[in-house]
Amino acid sequence: MSHAPPLGALLCQYAAGSALTCDPVDQGLLNRGYRLRTTRGRYFLKHHFDPETADPAAIARQHRATQRLADLGVPVAPPPAGRDGRTVAVVGGHAYALHPWVDGRHRHGGQLTTEQCGRLGALLGTVHASLERVMTSAPAARPTSADPADTFELIDDLLRRVRRHRPRDAFDELALHRLTERRALLEQHLDRRPPSGGSVGWVHGDFHPFNLLYRGDVPAAIVDWDRLGVEPPAEEAVRAAAIFFLRPVGTLDLAKVRAYARAYRRTAGARPGELATAVHRVWWERLNDFWMLRWHYERGDRRADAQFPAASALAVWWTHTYDTVCDAFTR
Repeated sequence: MSHAPPLGALLCQYAAGSALTCDPVDQGLLNRGYRLRTTRGRYFLKHHFDPETADPAAIARQHRATQRLADLGVPVAPPPAGRDGRTVAVVGGHAYALHPWVDGRHRHGGQLTTEQCGRLGALLGTVHASLERVMTSAPAARPTSADPADTFELIDDLLRRVRRHRPRDAFDELALHRLTERRALLEQHLDRRPPSGGSVGWVHGDFHPFNLLYRGDVPAAIVDWDRLGVEPPAEEAVRAAAIFFLRPVGTLDLAKVRAYARAYRRTAGARPGELATAVHRVWWERLNDFWMLRWHYERGDRRADAQFPAASALAVWWTHTYDTVCDAFTR
């Protein structure tokens, strides 16, 4: 097995028995996960591999937060402590954590009824309201927005990389089209860059279908708290909706967005104006964002390629239907 974790050294730190099977879970883009079965049960073993999220102190803070959320009834899966009382095990300079295995499946917005979309919005609202209770005061933060001058430089660099790529394929052709199209859109909307500032709070940081497990029709666990941090909570609500309710053609299912957003506002106590501001900021973020192309052309990492057609079309569609999208989040 590639990247096999040091099971002997790890399990001796827990009262988890001896390993019987250990299989990679391939859905994560940043860290490594394993489905682990031992003589004492089933677990999810997480290798915190991404340098940006691998600090043991930060991981321990995430674990404390999930335990407090669990105490409030939020569906999460806090890790058990090891024999030394710690929830993070460091072996060979790498950080690991053992979580209870949660039976369930991921569900995209297209698999949810309108009523279930409302429950999803209420769940995220509950997460934000609960984090406000269990976390210390959010540190001072001043949200900023992408500088289009930097984006134009990035577009030019990516265009050079695409044009040099041989043999040219369908992905290259789409990338050329979207980069040229996006530059024109930015030039048209330079005066709409959001100002800095705004209220912030603690958020999950990466709320999307692969980080939520359902058991039947009921959310069983919100997982992967690596990005726990501080930002405008309403922006996380909008960002999550743009993932959950994205259609393959690059549009949003606005009827489902409306049900989700109404439930979120009610549960989180968020005002329509907060959502309108968040819609604007996330729209601008999407207009300036090219992370999938950077992975493809700078890293040679193609794991996000399948997401690019819909995600790149969304920025264009959102620009042309801006008022309609904002209405779905605020009314």
